[in-house]
Amino acid sequence: MSGPAARRAARQRRTKETEVMVELCLDGSGTVEVSTGLPFFDHMVEQLGRHAGFDLVVRATGDLAVDAHHTVEDVGIVLGQCLHEALGDKRGIRRFASVLLPLDEALSEVALDLSGRPYLAYEVPFPNDAVPLGEPPFDPQLAEEFWRAFATAGMFTLHVRRREGRNTHHVLESSFKGVARALRDAVRFEGGGVPSTKGTL
Repeated sequence: MSGPAARRAARQRRTKETEVMVELCLDGSGTVEVSTGLPFFDHMVEQLGRHAGFDLVVRATGDLAVDAHHTVEDVGIVLGQCLHEALGDKRGIRRFASVLLPLDEALSEVALDLSGRPYLAYEVPFPNDAVPLGEPPFDPQLAEEFWRAFATAGMFTLHVRRREGRNTHHVLESSFKGVARALRDAVRFEGGGVPSTKGTL
């Protein structure tokens, strides 16, 4: 992790369904450790941390025998809480960012605003019979639940759209890398004040 001035946060959440621990440093080097019991989801969250340039630790256990939904959603909640806390008053950050991120035949469009106003617009359709990925299986529909939890708890506006893509793995990975690169840009310092005419975010 970076020095004492780095923007960082750590949170734990325990329910009857899951136990989640997250450590986040925004001013890191892309050092990431993720363990949720869902290997494909681990791979996606690793991409998010690494390409955002964050130092990130995620450890989660959940009722995977019932469904992966609780684990995926709760990881999004705790990660979002850490992002919101680590950003502090957001003084000096760029705030807005957007990117088109290609991965082979897949192309994702991502735009976000660290606005303090949670909102998700997600247009990444998959067929109802899309094959889950990994073992235990990760249903591609769960990505939307992760982003909704992350944006809501993180208090930011997030738009994610699939422009192109046929391979489920490629489409999902493109979207996770796209959000990562947009976050990397949005949290960057570029001035001294809070980037809002209201004076607060």
